[in-house]
Amino acid sequence: MEALLPSVLWDKWVEEALKSLDSLKVLRSLRPISLRNKKLHSFGIDDDDAFEVFDKMQQWDRSSVEVEIGETTFRKWMLDTPSSGEEIVYGAVVGDDEPGVYHEKFKKLILFSGNDYLGLSSHPTIGKAAAKAAQEHGMGPRGSALICGYTNYHRQLESSLADLKKKEDCLLCPTGFAANMALMTAIGSIGSLLAGNNIPSDDEKIAIFSDALNHASIIDGIRLAERQKGVKVYIYRHCDMSHLNTLLSHCSMKRKIVVTDSLFSMDGDFAPMVELAELRKKHGFLLVIDDAHGTFVCGKNGGGVAEEFNCEKDVDICIGTLSKAVGCHGGFIACSKRWKLLIQSRGRSFIFSTATPVPVAAAAHAAVRVAVHETWRRKAVWDRVKDFHLLTGIPVTSPIISLIVGSEDKALQASRHLLQAGFHVTAIRPPTVPPNSCRLRVALSAVHTREDLENLAAALSHCINFQDTRIYGSNGYARL
Repeated sequence: MEALLPSVLWDKWVEEALKSLDSLKVLRSLRPISLRNKKLHSFGIDDDDAFEVFDKMQQWDRSSVEVEIGETTFRKWMLDTPSSGEEIVYGAVVGDDEPGVYHEKFKKLILFSGNDYLGLSSHPTIGKAAAKAAQEHGMGPRGSALICGYTNYHRQLESSLADLKKKEDCLLCPTGFAANMALMTAIGSIGSLLAGNNIPSDDEKIAIFSDALNHASIIDGIRLAERQKGVKVYIYRHCDMSHLNTLLSHCSMKRKIVVTDSLFSMDGDFAPMVELAELRKKHGFLLVIDDAHGTFVCGKNGGGVAEEFNCEKDVDICIGTLSKAVGCHGGFIACSKRWKLLIQSRGRSFIFSTATPVPVAAAAHAAVRVAVHETWRRKAVWDRVKDFHLLTGIPVTSPIISLIVGSEDKALQASRHLLQAGFHVTAIRPPTVPPNSCRLRVALSAVHTREDLENLAAALSHCINFQDTRIYGSNGYARL
């Protein structure tokens, strides 16, 4: 019975909150506008000629990791001079009839700082899907999702993501940041709704337990939820299940939620999913994960970190993004139909944002299908992880490799050295990370080659000592 407590109790509470919203006449509904192809009466990339998948890397794949910067930008980067981006405009030939023509020289770089883990941003099938939708329907989306910006393209994408995450439904949001904000503000509203729209007592509030190194979007969402006076927040030490268990054991509040990144963006380590699932059964909390960096990268089918650790049923709500492994743009919340209705009625960043443009939704749906079919891309990502370990001896566990070098000067010097060697690797500094834990964040992609990794390892060996380099922060800190 304990295993059912999170879903059964929360279904009851969310249902009560929805009844309160309904009584106030503020329950919001999505009303999809149908955008149809006048000739084919279809939408998206559905025909075999348009939907192409490949069984190995193609030449165009490399454009997702091969980039260029102008000499002016190169000099500014080497001197760590602040830039507002104007140099790329000043580098253009003034008066030239052809846009995008520049007179300055460019330096080619291999990108190791992006989040395009599968290299899908340059896939022709995805580009064709966007172009087809744009040609037939324009950019749109006319307005917010609750007014007139929600179409059959959006619904089709939501359905495919719900299937991927093994959830009942899904809600698209403008960005992953907006998705976390929408969910947290919706959670913050539950206490007051159940208290008859009054300030809830301490017993009626919701206890949110948040990992100390959760993403800024979770933190900002929790801050907004706190302002609604319906939640009490507990910060547990980074991935420390003993600390979380202690906090949960001493919390008398019956409505508990644990929220965590699944794969941490600045440290590259995984949340202890199996232990979280066990604690969920013990304490009966709602488990929310932000799977931004795990979706399509982890799991046999690309279902993410929960699939990788065989605990999809233990995750109640999964937040994701379409701007990383999917190679497009946007965010989503995979959840139950009840939760979707609550979030679309109380999630401010969803309600008050313009909906995703139709061509972007079409491209993202094509990308989801491509990612599912082209399984070689997931294998290639993890092959590169193995390559990095073999070449450096550093025990990495994910495509996000956080090489902690200490001071800002050391991190900047290493980044400049790599720039000169032809690699785009950014130095991560405060306030993104704690003082004296500055690092080089290396992100691996399916379209990097073994040769890329060999050259990167050689360049790294000249600016950092692999044996002395720390992986992952040992001193987590609460940024809330």
